[in-house]
Amino acid sequence: MTLSARKSAEGGRPVRHQPAELLRAVEDLADAVAHWSAPGRTAVVMTMGALHEGHATLIRAARERVGAEGFVVVTVFVNPLQFGAGEDLDRYPRTLDADLELALDAGASVVFAPSADEVYPGGEPQVRITAGPMGERLEGASRPGHFDGMLTVVAKLLHLTGPDLAFFGQKDAQQLALIRRMVQDLNFPVEIVGVDTVREADGLALSSRNRYLSAEERRTALALSRALFAAGDRLAAQEALRARAASLPGAQGRAENRAEGLSRLGEARAAADAHAVAQAAEPGGAEAVRAAARAVLDDAAKAEPPLTLDYLALVDPADFTEVADDHDGDAILAVAARVGATRLIDNIPLAFGTAGSGTTPFGAAK
Repeated sequence: MTLSARKSAEGGRPVRHQPAELLRAVEDLADAVAHWSAPGRTAVVMTMGALHEGHATLIRAARERVGAEGFVVVTVFVNPLQFGAGEDLDRYPRTLDADLELALDAGASVVFAPSADEVYPGGEPQVRITAGPMGERLEGASRPGHFDGMLTVVAKLLHLTGPDLAFFGQKDAQQLALIRRMVQDLNFPVEIVGVDTVREADGLALSSRNRYLSAEERRTALALSRALFAAGDRLAAQEALRARAASLPGAQGRAENRAEGLSRLGEARAAADAHAVAQAAEPGGAEAVRAAARAVLDDAAKAEPPLTLDYLALVDPADFTEVADDHDGDAILAVAARVGATRLIDNIPLAFGTAGSGTTPFGAAK
């Protein structure tokens, strides 16, 4: 009897149209995919376990997309290839029983939780996917080889699960961008769907590593999301000024004339910050956005316990290179830092100039 059937017999949730169960072997997964998958209606959500509401959101999105009769595979695998020397492979939380319960409740059809020997039966693979230049920036610079290991296991799991759709969180924005690029460059027949970051009530991005934070460390860690939101607010104000400046008579003239026009309209903030208005007259101002975030992080570096910044970067989502001050279009503001022994990452999507105003749903499905 499957777990879902037992639950039904005990008065729990009703039996699903298709059985939900825990699979450990590649052969069992292949049998399940062959029996239950349906063309156009098979999805995968890849995780390293320690599931939380962020993962549940991905699973629910997958279930909604494929429908009640679709097939949703959730993988739970702590991939040793993407952990470097001194990282927390052994410390990484493993909570399979709770993971299974959460996945099934959120809409999974099957949970595939193999061992490392099952995924890599001959030991670490000699042939791997290489992330290229984009994989050497930001997270890749901080964690050499991480993205090669990540892409290798993602490619392998895509082959094993054979999905039409694969769901990943925008929280790991560089990972999402690299997976999209791999799928495009290597012609994988799958649609990659990004799902917006899920946050706790205080703004902290949901992560399995949050459980390592003490109460004092968590207070400091909130600076990551505060910094990102401060930057988003700064950009929204800047874009509003730019739009107002563009609407003034003679808006095609020099930036300083637009600043004078805004002052005449009684815009106190614009009059007090002529430099911001001049920036707003053109679709740039990226440095002002970085500075707004940096100010929050600098304060957190003086907190107790302190936040130790790894990087703050405003990047083009196409290749994760830093954007210029006159950037016009989508961008991602990404941050990574340590609080105590815990390393955390976060990001928000932004849109400059003609792309829009402030934050954007860049992580939405495309």
